Amino acid sequence: MPDRPNGAPEREGRLVILGVAASDSHAVANHLIAHGLRADGFTVVNLGTCTPVAEFADACARHPQAEAVLIGSLNGQIHEDLHDLAEAKRSGRIPCPVLVGGNLSVGSAKDAASTERLYALGVDQVLSAAADLVPVLDALHAGADGATGRIPVATRR
Repeated sequence: MPDRPNGAPEREGRLVILGVAASDSHAVANHLIAHGLRADGFTVVNLGTCTPVAEFADACARHPQAEAVLIGSLNGQIHEDLHDLAEAKRSGRIPCPVLVGGNLSVGSAKDAASTERLYALGVDQVLSAAADLVPVLDALHAGADGATGRIPVATRR
């Protein structure tokens, strides 16, 4: 991948679909992530808050060049919000990787079972920090998806 003069990878023409899970109306992080991605050279189709899986699938149909669907959640209800993701992926309505991040479970205790439930729902990558987003997108773009389709990300403390 060619580099830009400042050393950042060239991302012109790379499009992602961004939104917040269906039951979640938290908009600030969504706008900050969209702004950051655009500053990093991505084209962002931002569906905003309270976005059901069907709207992500419709956006994929309108933008078949999308390299990923990015879903955030801060209310901890993402497991319920993504109940129909597996079918949308199986049917080909969402053909690209799905990455999720934010506060992904209710309560302060987070466990591996919660993350595994997201993978079982059809999520391809669970991000623990917003700073991991662009490196994971770049790795996916470069074809570094490995056997699981998941990109290892540094554990944040």
